[in-house]
This record gives sequence, structure tokens and C-alpha cells, in this order.
Amino acid sequence: MAEEQLQQFLKKVDQLNQLVALVKSNSELRERLSACSNHQEVVSLAAEQGLQIGQRWGEPKLQAPILQAITQQNNLWLRAAPAPGQEQLQSLLQAKGVRLELIHSNAASTPEGQWYDQPLGEWVALLTGSAQLRFEDETSPRKLEAGDWLWIAPRRRHRVDACEGGAECLWLTLFVDSSLILNG
Repeated sequence: MAEEQLQQFLKKVDQLNQLVALVKSNSELRERLSACSNHQEVVSLAAEQGLQIGQRWGEPKLQAPILQAITQQNNLWLRAAPAPGQEQLQSLLQAKGVRLELIHSNAASTPEGQWYDQPLGEWVALLTGSAQLRFEDETSPRKLEAGDWLWIAPRRRHRVDACEGGAECLWLTLFVDSSLILNG
């Protein structure tokens, strides 16, 4: 292993250790990490914390103009689709008690037996596609079409049963500390 690769490896391990420390000290961050379903979601979560864990062995470092072009693509529809059965998560905005995320699903569903049980309320809108969203306290799933939105109260257990017909779904989610909500 060349010295440069060794340094790259050690830096990544250091960044991973910092992420572990943050997750251990922050229950909300721990919950968000446990909800990640693929490597890219973990990389994005780490990047929100100012950590870079995504570069793999042999990958060239991104040059500043390339990195700038990637991060300045502020269009919700100009994203490559994730692999079938996968999701990509992008944090669009985060402030105290509020987090706005874009979730791009490609024929993805919540793993069998898993439920989301979040401490924050969630306003979710399905921008494209159609899906079935199930709540633990309801007998049948809700069918959502593009343009549909709903409010999910904090700690209300829910899951995505299916993105219909193997199509892609684009979700816009706003997580909000319920103490900030004036009306519902």
C-alpha cells in the first residue's frame, strides 16, 4: 500500500470513528442512521455532520470544480435513479427542530418486519410515482399517488409497503419537532 493510500485509509477510519462518537451521543442521529438502507444514505448522513466517509479504495479524489458542479445541482428531478430495490436520501435543509429531505425510491419498500418510529412529526408528499404506505394502527395500506401528502404524528409507526409497479417514487419529507407546530 502506498503512503498516500495509507493516509487516505487512516483519514476514513478517523472520520468513521467521529461518526460513531456522534451517533453514540445523539439519539436522533442514531435513529436516522438506523433508518439508512444503503451505503449512499450513510455517506449523506455523515456529510451532513461534516464527515467524508464515501471515498473507496482506488477512487480518485474529486477536484473542486467537479465537486462544486455536483453539489450545486439544485433540481429535484435531475438525479440519477438508485438501483432497483434501493433508495437515495438527500438532506436539503436542516435547522433546530426541522429537517427537509428528498427520498428517491426505485421499487423500494421497508424491509419486512421493520417500522419507522420517529421522534419527530413527518409531513410527506409523494412528488412522482405511486406507493402504498401502511400504518401499524390501520388494517390496510393507504395508496398514494403523485401529489398526495399527509402528516405522520411523532412515534406513529409506519412503513412503505411498495412503490407501485416497480416505478420510481420521489418523496419530499419535512421532519418537524411537534413543539414547533402551531396548527395541525
